[in-house]
Amino acid sequence: MAKGRYHHGDLRSALLDAAEALVRERGADDWSLREASARVGVSPSAAYHHFASRDALVRALSERTLGWLGERLGEECEQAGQADDPQRRLIALGRGYVTWALGDPAMARLVLRGGATGPDSAITPHPHDVLTAELDRLTGAGGLPAFTRPGAEFVLWAAIHGLAILLADGLVRIDDPVAVDAQTERVVRATLNGLACETTPADRPAARSAHTERLARHTTGERR
Repeated sequence: MAKGRYHHGDLRSALLDAAEALVRERGADDWSLREASARVGVSPSAAYHHFASRDALVRALSERTLGWLGERLGEECEQAGQADDPQRRLIALGRGYVTWALGDPAMARLVLRGGATGPDSAITPHPHDVLTAELDRLTGAGGLPAFTRPGAEFVLWAAIHGLAILLADGLVRIDDPVAVDAQTERVVRATLNGLACETTPADRPAARSAHTERLARHTTGERR
């Protein structure tokens, strides 16, 4: 966004836009709230009315980006449909995630590292919720045994995210975007098929994330 150009009353969004541009230019850490303020032509004191610190600005930017990513992944699933392949929607989700992480690596690193969002973050739709809904859909369609469903989102997320990071860091190299999509599909299918082949319930680690912990606190609060 050009310096000094923002709609009256929308300084918060202008600061988020400026921070996003700085992340892409310099990486997740090498910029300041003062620089974001200068980008939109306001004083740091004006920015403090919206963000008490750089960390607060980073959290807000992460929340906005995760909400956007959740919408995008949901759209990818809807466009994929299902037809006669119940895994098709989750393959589309995986491809969308990997494509985003490779296409916008600086923002992906900012958003996906620990502590990027706060304990009371409200992100709708959260990518995790899109993933869990699609796994529930797959289970309902008979593509995943019900007893393997608990915690399956963390297994599939680990596979998709691991591929994205390996590609982004150059530890695995695939130059052709079509081939990247094919590799993502293979990873998603292998993970889902592996889950579907489990024959008996087994002790599983109680995996959780910052988002699932927020959901648990919210649910507990509602029950009181």
